[in-house]
Amino acid sequence: VQDWLHHMDADTITHTEAPVEEGEPYFTSLDLFLFSLIVGIIIYYFMPRKEPEPLPEFKKPPATRETSFIEKMKKTGKNIIVFYGSQTGTAEEFANRLSKDAQRYGMKGMAADPEEYDMGELSRLSEIENSLAIFCMATYGEGDPTDNAQDFYDWLQENDDEDLSKLNYTVFALGNKTYEHYNAMGKYVDKRLAELGATRIFDLGLGDDDGNLEEDFVSWREQFWPAVCEHFGVEASGDESSIRQYELQEHTDINMNKVFTGEFSRLKSFEIQKPPFDSKNPFLAPVTVNRKLNKAGDRHLMHLELDITGSKIRLDTLYESGDHVAVFPTNDSALVNKLGQILGVDLDVVISLNNLDEESNKKHPFPCPTSYRTALTHYLDITHPPRTNVLYELAQYASDPKHQETLRKMASSSPEGKALYQNWVLDACRNILAILEDMPSLRPPIDHLCELLPRLQARYYSIASSSKVHPNSIHICAVVVEYTTKTGRLNKGVATNWLKNKLVTDNGHKSTVPMYIRKSQFRLPFKATSPVIMIGPGTGIAPFMGFIQERGWLKEQGKEVGETVLYFGCRHKNEDYIYQEELEEAEKNNVLTQLNVAFSRDQEHKIYVQHLLKNNKENIWKLVHSENAHIYICGDARNMAKDVQTALHEIAEELGGMTRTQATDYIKKLMTKGRYSQDVWS
Repeated sequence: VQDWLHHMDADTITHTEAPVEEGEPYFTSLDLFLFSLIVGIIIYYFMPRKEPEPLPEFKKPPATRETSFIEKMKKTGKNIIVFYGSQTGTAEEFANRLSKDAQRYGMKGMAADPEEYDMGELSRLSEIENSLAIFCMATYGEGDPTDNAQDFYDWLQENDDEDLSKLNYTVFALGNKTYEHYNAMGKYVDKRLAELGATRIFDLGLGDDDGNLEEDFVSWREQFWPAVCEHFGVEASGDESSIRQYELQEHTDINMNKVFTGEFSRLKSFEIQKPPFDSKNPFLAPVTVNRKLNKAGDRHLMHLELDITGSKIRLDTLYESGDHVAVFPTNDSALVNKLGQILGVDLDVVISLNNLDEESNKKHPFPCPTSYRTALTHYLDITHPPRTNVLYELAQYASDPKHQETLRKMASSSPEGKALYQNWVLDACRNILAILEDMPSLRPPIDHLCELLPRLQARYYSIASSSKVHPNSIHICAVVVEYTTKTGRLNKGVATNWLKNKLVTDNGHKSTVPMYIRKSQFRLPFKATSPVIMIGPGTGIAPFMGFIQERGWLKEQGKEVGETVLYFGCRHKNEDYIYQEELEEAEKNNVLTQLNVAFSRDQEHKIYVQHLLKNNKENIWKLVHSENAHIYICGDARNMAKDVQTALHEIAEELGGMTRTQATDYIKKLMTKGRYSQDVWS
């Protein structure tokens, strides 16, 4: 009742009192009714009773969302649907580009999140003439589907009797060659759809983020569309003009309470926090510790602790050692201000970018209404080198024909254009601001730039603590990214520099970090008695700090705990031997049964973790082959993880009497059994 009254608009509760006229009775029937009501309320409140259940908030029922993509396509006259499995936004970006392309070929496309639709309708796509399903599928983690494609993946696995014989499809896969399961999800979708009878109208495209993902996509796309035209017997319209997806609306007189200031889905969600917390609704965790870990050297390694008391993360989804914490950084205000200056705009103008396709599920490219400043600070990626489609669309705004030509050339699929994009944009690490500075005639309208820039993504860190020991806090271990580009500019990593500046108190206010937990497969063995071998140089030690804390806690509970072996590596013992005190303490208490540290630069020849593994080959082989040890690797995927795997192959060959092929199969079997886990990045 109180809540209901509290939420009543003050203007709706008005009291008009007429003077009591002589001769009227003192108690009218209304007075008696009100008196009875008051007595009733008093009795109700003072009678002993069970604590009432909190009333659910009164909310308008959500608008029912169309889950039938077939009905939506029919209603809007679309014949091409581009599904995306995206974790960091790139696959979604590619899907949007392909759906826009369709218009240039006399067709109509829509990008779609498989999580939002009933994928069982794929067999009905033939009801639409000249229809085609395109799948832009990224692979995440160890060959896993992205979060939004998990249900689709499960559906493909479970439905053996699905008849997709009338479905036309093609797949573009996004992956990274440094990972063991390169493009596993895209390859699986391509193969599985064919198994279910679908017609592949163009070859699977493989994008490699370790090489040049943009070039891989552009090259595939250049051949893909002619194949589509040939298949359906249509001709390209040849219209290469810019096609706007959103229109600008400026708000001159708007209630600022209705304006987004950095929230992701619900207005004021950072002021009034409500669980559950996830990628659309992060929890604002106060920073309780932010300290530099290394004693010397020119790098900045840091340890942060985030307070999750009251977040219900502990109660709803207790984080486990090995999980990841996703944080949502903001761009450097100096970069944002420079963009505003160079484009000559007032960044505090409140705008909305509204989708011209009114039927689209995606009404805006980012939360609207908001200001340009908020969009460039919270919602848009302004630090990555722009992709070729952005350069192509911006070219029209260059007043110097040479600049126009250069931008269009870099967006073309010609060998010279690709080489120029690689050299001038990628190798030189030019972000959008650097491009505008180096092309003074290029001054696009800021609203079109905001439409074209990709969304700023969450960053994932391996949690460096155990919830058994730290139930109310999450620890992060990271190294600040900072480097000088070929053009002499200082580029700073968005998230690590933002975290570095998250002081415990900033001008008397607590610093907070928007975050949520992402579950991982990187888990300690179910049996505490199983030995573990942890290999994590540099900040790759993060999840192992959680593992060590957990094994220590198990010992304190009187549990029998197997051998706990750590291989750590850093440059110099006296500079960047991070967590030295904690590790030596764990060794002293026999929580760590072996602590092996490689100091790569403390002697003439470099020593890395893989060298220490080879030195201790008998012990490694005994633990793995005879005692069922679990192996964990965390850190750099490109070199370290591969070198460690090679060292383990060599140990299996030498001590297990195997050939290289047998040794490779042996390690693969460990992976299949969940005894060889990697948490790596490149």
